Amino acid sequence: MAVVTTELHDLGALDLAAAVRRREVSALEVTEHFLTRAETDDVGAFTVLAADLALAQARETDHLLRTDPDAAGPLAGVPCPVKDLTLVAGVPARFGTAALDPVVPTVDDGVVQLLRRAGTIMLGKTSTPEFGLPCYTEPDTGPPAVTPWDRTRSAGGSSGGAAAAVAARLVPVAHGSDGGGSIRLPAACCGLVGLKPTRGLVSPGPHGQPGPGLATSGVLTRDVADTAALLDVLAVPWPGDWPVPRPDSFAAVAARPPRRLRVGVLTAPLIHPGAPVHPAALRAVERAAGTLESVGHEVTGLEPPFPPEAWQGFAAVWAVGALGAPVPPEREERLRPLTRWLRERGRSVTGLAHARALQAMQQLTQQVGTAWQHVDVVLTPTMAAAPWPVGALRDDADPAADFDGQTAQTPWCSVWNITGAPSLQLPLHAEEVDGRRLPFGVLLGGRPGADAELLALGAELEGLLGRPTPGLA
Repeated sequence: MAVVTTELHDLGALDLAAAVRRREVSALEVTEHFLTRAETDDVGAFTVLAADLALAQARETDHLLRTDPDAAGPLAGVPCPVKDLTLVAGVPARFGTAALDPVVPTVDDGVVQLLRRAGTIMLGKTSTPEFGLPCYTEPDTGPPAVTPWDRTRSAGGSSGGAAAAVAARLVPVAHGSDGGGSIRLPAACCGLVGLKPTRGLVSPGPHGQPGPGLATSGVLTRDVADTAALLDVLAVPWPGDWPVPRPDSFAAVAARPPRRLRVGVLTAPLIHPGAPVHPAALRAVERAAGTLESVGHEVTGLEPPFPPEAWQGFAAVWAVGALGAPVPPEREERLRPLTRWLRERGRSVTGLAHARALQAMQQLTQQVGTAWQHVDVVLTPTMAAAPWPVGALRDDADPAADFDGQTAQTPWCSVWNITGAPSLQLPLHAEEVDGRRLPFGVLLGGRPGADAELLALGAELEGLLGRPTPGLA
């Protein structure tokens, strides 16, 4: 079998899948290559490698490609690890916590079933902070996840291990999930593309439940085309799901130029007024806005659509979510201080207060929709600063300060979880900070259900501005 001339780990998901389907390389050879790379993990990406499972899946994929190619799936042979908050049958799950013993599930979560149906190879589980709660990935169960741009700095969270794995080219793509920025923030820290899809577009079924609708699964990739292709894989409803409109092919729509759009630009922090915004983050937005205007999109300024205190409903629901983790009382002390603090806050939220918090989020959604009805897309920084040094946000002595520091660093992402609308992080800009070249992402937020249009706009920007890489001007 001929070997592709480009290094396998330099190929994205679509290019790698094409090489496997053309029989230039086998799924088994691809899997062995990426397992060898993953074994050298020095970015805190993986909690466990599932070599036996991955090799078995690769052999099955090669057999299907020989005997029934249509059944092999559109991404046959593409390694795609799964975040360690999502169940994979037979593979230990730790959920980022030392307070619980590892669990070995007997079923695959719905997104894992869909990824396998598409032909991807489950290489292993990626690192996450305790129950996915903070925006940094520094679990007590393993090393911190760091960005390959500067291994002293965080890969973000809670899909930090997934982002580190893709950015370090240990895998071409990785599964992640996002309840308040947990795909987009790590993507920004690691110079990747990350989409939080419209609420309900990617189902948690059949074994998961949507809860208040803040969280959704997605992927981290190196370009928009791969993100669109994976969304085609994951945007499949399960019985009982509420229908969400979707095109026949996100990938096809994303490959076409977008229509002329009205783009609103917002750089003021939404949920943490007065938080400093790094000049490079502002320049990233300015550069993207100028480029959009130069190709015919209408660009206008925006003001925050709600007072910052309106966001507190999200904080209350987040705390109740932390309380929902099944931790026996005798193991509470093993939890991280931040998790214990959030759970105590959750206990203080009465049933009536929780209902009112959900109502407040619905009201905020209406305020956002009303205030921004004159634009199609909202452009903001993804984060207020550069990727931060490991440990800089974590404050075990003062969990309240820890939480406050996280919101100051990430004052835009969670609004799109509250509204349920899609939001896309793009790696379009990089600058030197403290002697190291670091990524500064921009965030595009769209109307509910406009995921394909958002991806098309992202692809247009990506084509015009390119994707910066570490150490390159």
